[in-house]
Amino acid sequence: MGNFDTGNIRTIAFVGQGGSGKTTLIESLLAHTGAIGAAGSIARGSTVCDYDPREKEHGHSVKLAVTNLSHDGTLIHLLDTPGYLDFVGQSLSALSAVETAAIVINAPSGIELMTRRMMDWAQSRDLCRIIIVNRIDAEGVDLAGLLAEIQAEFGSECLPINLPAGNASKVIDCFFRPDGESDLMPVAEAHTSLVDQVVEVDEELMSVYLDQGHVTPEQLHEPFERALREGHLVPVCFVSAQTGAGVDLLLDTFSRLMPNPAEGNPPHFLRGEGEEAKPLEAVPDPSKHVLAHVFKVEIDPFIGKLGVFRVHQGTVTPNTQLFIGDARKPFKVSHLYRLQGKNHVEVNAAVPGDIVAVAKVDDIHFDAVLHDSQEDNHIHLEPLDFPQPVFGLALEPTRHGDEQKLADVLHRMCAEDPTLIVEQDTTLNETVVRGLGELHLRLSMEKMEKTYGLQVATRPPRIPYRETIRATAEGHCRHKKQTGGAGQFGEVYLRIAPLERGAGFQFVDEIKGGVIPNQFIPAVEKGVRAMLESGPLSGHRMQDVKVTVYDGKHHSVDSKEVAFVAAGRKAFLDAVGKARPVVLEPVVNIEVTVPQEAIGDISGDLASRRGQVSGNDALSGGMMKLTGKVPLAELDNYQSRLKSITGGAGSYSIEFSHYEAAPPNVQQQLVAEHKPAQHDD
Repeated sequence: MGNFDTGNIRTIAFVGQGGSGKTTLIESLLAHTGAIGAAGSIARGSTVCDYDPREKEHGHSVKLAVTNLSHDGTLIHLLDTPGYLDFVGQSLSALSAVETAAIVINAPSGIELMTRRMMDWAQSRDLCRIIIVNRIDAEGVDLAGLLAEIQAEFGSECLPINLPAGNASKVIDCFFRPDGESDLMPVAEAHTSLVDQVVEVDEELMSVYLDQGHVTPEQLHEPFERALREGHLVPVCFVSAQTGAGVDLLLDTFSRLMPNPAEGNPPHFLRGEGEEAKPLEAVPDPSKHVLAHVFKVEIDPFIGKLGVFRVHQGTVTPNTQLFIGDARKPFKVSHLYRLQGKNHVEVNAAVPGDIVAVAKVDDIHFDAVLHDSQEDNHIHLEPLDFPQPVFGLALEPTRHGDEQKLADVLHRMCAEDPTLIVEQDTTLNETVVRGLGELHLRLSMEKMEKTYGLQVATRPPRIPYRETIRATAEGHCRHKKQTGGAGQFGEVYLRIAPLERGAGFQFVDEIKGGVIPNQFIPAVEKGVRAMLESGPLSGHRMQDVKVTVYDGKHHSVDSKEVAFVAAGRKAFLDAVGKARPVVLEPVVNIEVTVPQEAIGDISGDLASRRGQVSGNDALSGGMMKLTGKVPLAELDNYQSRLKSITGGAGSYSIEFSHYEAAPPNVQQQLVAEHKPAQHDD
């Protein structure tokens, strides 16, 4: 496949619900154009896009795949995305690399959760959208009813650009050749609806249309593109990936009607950091400085790191020197690849609109901007808005000595997946990996074992409880130890007082007259801080405490640092016992998105978890957003419960809010659990 100029390139992301047939449809398109010899099968694990071993085993996509074909002199980049919410980060990443989002609907299933989500996300990114109704030949499908449902859900701007005919055995064009009868309506009627919708964005063309009664497809081309960009038109296509019905018309729609990189809405690049950042316009001109965006990173045990990027401006060739973001050290492009699933085809240039990859560049990372101007500093895209990973697992390698390997493997996996994050809790001494759902993490653990040969034990993460005090109290300790040689002596008087929530820890020195020499004050603080790490009630870290050292004694010979560390520790423990200590639990802000009919059940379920609902808002598509606060400990298995109540249509996100005193029954349970541990120590 040779080089193409920007005007003859199309970039299209296939998105939608799992099971809608995106991967199978792409296979049919590739086979129809001769990009592959014959269409592969998901059942046989032979498709171009589902090449990952996990995809072959489970029979569905789990990561973004990139492929391409040529049709009628046009290069069409196709991005195949997973259809389950657990892997939606891969789908959202694809939207940053394309002009058009093709939302695929499984005709027997109709509009599903990911259909709605991807329509909304694509619209929020200012992408052109096209709806593809697949499996039109399935038994018992009501295509007329489905089209009405699409228009009721997403608006009257969703208009068919082709229609099924012959009992869905074929598909006929409504735009270029508007004649004949379809299974749903007269083709001329569908054509008139399209023209009426398109001319609304062009007053001059509307006047011509009203005067003459018709306009040509050539006259409609520019306003058609504008209507797509403005969301004034969302074409609906019908196809059967299995029989091939409509595949040729779909290819024609892509090549003749979908926008090229010069016609789409440009991405929002920024130069600078924070509030100082200024917009930077990317112009799809091959002669200008290079601007490209890395939207996918894949780490292969044999090939190494592969950075896949979309060129938005300039031309990239082998030997081009590129900078990564604000880095000052460039890397040289040694080989430039166009991707066909897992296969890499070397090319000699990439122009605006091209999607290509470079290998073995260690510093390249997801969401990086590549450029060739040494004067530019910190060029980046507006941050992608991913769902917050809230489902967590604590990990521990089953083989002693694999701790560093675990850290390395997690680093690689997080580099590939923007919705997989790792947290190191030093107070609880655990490594927690978080993802978008149980399936997301389960398949990540499978990859860890089968790809990297690392076995781990998993369990739910521990809740990061804290302890504090509710009253002022004083403590005292006289540490004296005589062992026959040099002794140990240190005496400390201190006062403790509660601070506001979130204030942390304060240490105040009010010693007068040198009763404790200055060189021993840090030792007293060291002893106090040692006790902060493990509170007396439940063994959790203490916080929001002010400690004031105001008196003490020392010995000219026997006083030393170790004595004042011990005295500070025991004096603090003495004071805490008198200061009404209490266990604090973390409370999180929660945002739950559910179908409107489930809002009552969700509110009741949160109330049973000691949650407080603060508000709810109506969203598009019959969805509601509920906000409130709930103790983190009460969200154990919440995702499963939410899935059960909403039939898989609900999602939630959380963020830390504050700590507050745990209720008495929780306090008693934590104290009871801590006592045996103290005895064991």
